[in-house]
Amino acid sequence: MSVPTDTAPRGGYPAQLLAVSWRALVQLVRSPSHSRRAEAARRLARHSLWLSAAGAALVIVLMVGFDQTEILLMPPRGTPSLWPIRILTDFGKDEYVLSVLGAALVALAFVAAGMHGSRRALLLGFGTRLQFMFLSVAVSAFVAEILKYLIGRGRPFVGGQANPFNFIPFEGTGAYASLPSGHAVAAFALAFAVSALWPRLRLFMFTYAIVILLTRLALLAHHPSDVVAGALVGMVGAMAVRYWFAARRLGFAIRADGTIVPLSGTVSDRLKRVARGASAP
Repeated sequence: MSVPTDTAPRGGYPAQLLAVSWRALVQLVRSPSHSRRAEAARRLARHSLWLSAAGAALVIVLMVGFDQTEILLMPPRGTPSLWPIRILTDFGKDEYVLSVLGAALVALAFVAAGMHGSRRALLLGFGTRLQFMFLSVAVSAFVAEILKYLIGRGRPFVGGQANPFNFIPFEGTGAYASLPSGHAVAAFALAFAVSALWPRLRLFMFTYAIVILLTRLALLAHHPSDVVAGALVGMVGAMAVRYWFAARRLGFAIRADGTIVPLSGTVSDRLKRVARGASAP
């Protein structure tokens, strides 16, 4: 969410709520302005290409040599003792993740509309980061849904056999929506997004993502290649959203070599630097 330049709100609370919401939307679609965005775009393209190539190769290897073996080792679907895993896996469900992030954005807008000055600026700076996390998951999940429909891979034992090559493209039902794993997409997109903003949380977030990945295998919801593909889609999607934000100077800075890094310091510190005539990153 953008930082307003006025120090005191104008108009009543409804007007301020509308203004906060409008700025939050407008900042996402404004023209990119960062002078180093070309370097960042080249770096994104290079890293995405290498990651996609390595991920695709791993997916093929798993599909040919490991998927069938792994799902035969798992307990039968519906095993009563798996109830803790069925609860745990929902922490990676994209609808739930997006609902929590969306609710946080709405609550933040309502609170920020009643504030002004540096307190509003600080809160809206955090709102921009929430927008980044929300869109990282949402964009990745949207791409995953398209891929699921196009690929049409059957989930483990759909059709009665442990057949990793059970494909019906454009089938469009949940039974044939195994590749990529939506839970893995959401978990790894969220893990990448949070780690991009707060690098110290990287170990915790990717541990969370791997746990979600393993729950999908234990529940026979996916093949190993499905969750690897989901992790790939989630990370590449979040990388693309990070570039979108950085190119518009939202939450991220771009170094001379095209590396995208989170903005350092609080939003209020940044406002003070700008007020003193310092250049924005």
